[in-house]
Amino acid sequence: MKLLGKIALVTGGSQGLGKAIALKLAENGADIAVVYVGPPEPAQETCREIEAMGRKAKAYVCDVRDEQAVEATVEAVRADLGKVDILVNNAGITRDTLMVSMKDEDYDMVLDINLKGAFHMIRACYRDFMRKRYGKIINISSIAGLIGNAGQVNYAASKAGLIGMSKSVARELAGRNVCCNCIAPGFIETAMTKDIGEDNPLLKQVPMKRMGKAEDVANVALFLALPESDYITGETIRVDGGLAI
Repeated sequence: MKLLGKIALVTGGSQGLGKAIALKLAENGADIAVVYVGPPEPAQETCREIEAMGRKAKAYVCDVRDEQAVEATVEAVRADLGKVDILVNNAGITRDTLMVSMKDEDYDMVLDINLKGAFHMIRACYRDFMRKRYGKIINISSIAGLIGNAGQVNYAASKAGLIGMSKSVARELAGRNVCCNCIAPGFIETAMTKDIGEDNPLLKQVPMKRMGKAEDVANVALFLALPESDYITGETIRVDGGLAI
């Protein structure tokens, strides 16, 4: 229980990778703020599962594109749970199509949620992390941000931007003992990848010949949240079965 006494805020925490990360951090002692949009039931179920472990959990609905909503949510988390020690920026969407037919609104929405949303969350926690001289920022990027992917110009741009932003934040906060790192998942079994068939040509390039599981990503997030990773910052750790080698 190395995270006992720590508070983790996880965006997109009601399902998929976010839920897996929230549960993994809770298993190791953290209390969790589950930030979500959409129907409340999945977020409430995630909270119930966390509470069944004996940890505190509370759900907060928040559109990460909205600067004021983000600020209000982080303040509410501090009021309810006392602080934020670990920030996991996992909220993300896709709007896939070839660039020639991509609409501006689909490009903008992906960038606003995947990249600007993380910017809003980090900025809302920034001064508090500086004052405490402690914090863990874990941004969920993607191998698409490293190698690109046809039909995902907007998504790849947002995830590549997240890597660059993380490196800059890491440099700004390193002197305050705050770590900022990225995880770049490959093909992971989630709702976002449910339509990927075994005949997908990119999936066939995975050296391990299979998709990963959400827990594979959650395990890396746990490591980056633990004291064992206190001298690691500005890194991007791939969880992709070797796809981006």
